[in-house]
Amino acid sequence: MARSRGKQQGSRSGGGGGGRGARESVVESVDGGLAELIPDRDRPAGWTLLLDGAPQSHVDLDDPAHLSFEYQRRIGHVIDLAADPGRPVQAVHLGGGAFTLARYVAATRPRSTQQVVERDGPLVQLVRTALPLDPGARIRVRTADAREALAKLPDDWADVLVADVFSGARTPAHLTSTEFLTEVRRVLRPSGTYVANLADGPPLAHLRGQIATAAAVFPELALVADPTVLRGKRFGNAVLVASALPLPIAELTRRAAGDPHPGRVEHGRGLLDFAGGAPAVTDASAKASPAPPASVFR
Repeated sequence: MARSRGKQQGSRSGGGGGGRGARESVVESVDGGLAELIPDRDRPAGWTLLLDGAPQSHVDLDDPAHLSFEYQRRIGHVIDLAADPGRPVQAVHLGGGAFTLARYVAATRPRSTQQVVERDGPLVQLVRTALPLDPGARIRVRTADAREALAKLPDDWADVLVADVFSGARTPAHLTSTEFLTEVRRVLRPSGTYVANLADGPPLAHLRGQIATAAAVFPELALVADPTVLRGKRFGNAVLVASALPLPIAELTRRAAGDPHPGRVEHGRGLLDFAGGAPAVTDASAKASPAPPASVFR
């Protein structure tokens, strides 16, 4: 998530070498604002991507199975449980960032086939150059609008579809509706899993609306988040999971609880009660998710 601002002159203060040579920051102007790749002092091949000062992704080129961000670990749990361990999958990632989750799938499920959709072309080029993908990984990156790219994918193609799209720190309105999720379900195989990174704060109107919207399209839902976010105490991320088939709630709950930042899993009647009767969002009523308070990124 990041706020957009005017273009600035890009610069590189470090050398090349795919992130493995000089350990200095890389700064470039991209469509979404100012992108910065900051070396991780604790991990020799680790890098954090920031857009206009807001952390977007973390990558460890030597250990792509390492997920540093809390919400990405929760999505990782969902990916781990989407198929038998190590089995290759077909995955779609709407929103690219530094391709963290695509790298994770490639590392944990070799021979998987993946499509990443990222609208910001200059950002894609920056990441490809500074943090190159494993040439042996079957990862295709498309520069396109997420919903337009989704419409071009065949029916029943994906085992996993991940949505992590933010523009100016907000999820675009056209990715929040029942029409969008109907396209998601079309692209997913009958046994497939949809997982989305959502961001909201008190009074959680956006989050409740997204639960109602998903419930209008998918029969099985779960939500994973920090308990303080679910109580409306602070702005934060919540991971929504949806499928046509029953979800592995017990194992997802165990993994979320065992995380360094324990999360709570809501599902079933409790999740619908949490939605509080919010109406499903349609294209006609869709709005972008709320902008986070400035204090979130301080």
